[in-house]
Amino acid sequence: MTEHLTIVEHPLVQHKLTLMRDKETSTAGFRRLLREISHLLAYEVTRELAMTTKRIETPLQEIDAPILDGKKLALISILRAGNGLLDGILELIPAARVGFVGLYRDEKTLEPVQYYFKVPEALEDRLVIAVDPMLATGNSSVAAIDLLKEAGAKDIRFLCLLASPEGVARMKEAHPDVPIVTASLDEKLNEQGYIVPGLGDAGDRMFGTK
Repeated sequence: MTEHLTIVEHPLVQHKLTLMRDKETSTAGFRRLLREISHLLAYEVTRELAMTTKRIETPLQEIDAPILDGKKLALISILRAGNGLLDGILELIPAARVGFVGLYRDEKTLEPVQYYFKVPEALEDRLVIAVDPMLATGNSSVAAIDLLKEAGAKDIRFLCLLASPEGVARMKEAHPDVPIVTASLDEKLNEQGYIVPGLGDAGDRMFGTK
């Protein structure tokens, strides 16, 4: 992937996103839609996976058939909301290795605070896909990518449901080598650092918390 920002405009992605934005959508409905939309976004973020061939025998003849090359890719969930995207992508790529970065946003400074970090080995040899539904200020995302690079990751992509112009700019400044795939580039951030029009707090809506 060469573009820094890819917006997935597939009709099903946009339809499901509209349903997720609706404040009347239930927790169960939101969770189901997030899982469904993650499947569709996963197709885009994995579009250029490395391929090789394998000699196999079909019921009719032998062929050199395409197959994924290299080590299993690594999916990294930025806790806690990233788990909603993670679960859906794992249904599509069940052999992927999984890691977690625990960050929360200080509501006063809007700066990320780390509380957990556990990732697969040999990140330097894997495609690493970091997932978090919201790219808002970009501070937590930048911090997560910082940690992944420190752990050896070299080929990283970032997958989110919504992005703000401010978050995209922050990521591009800090990590211009990390492509972003999202379903929507929204209007702006409000004074509290939430994406507008957005869909509220993705973690709260997914887990039914306030």
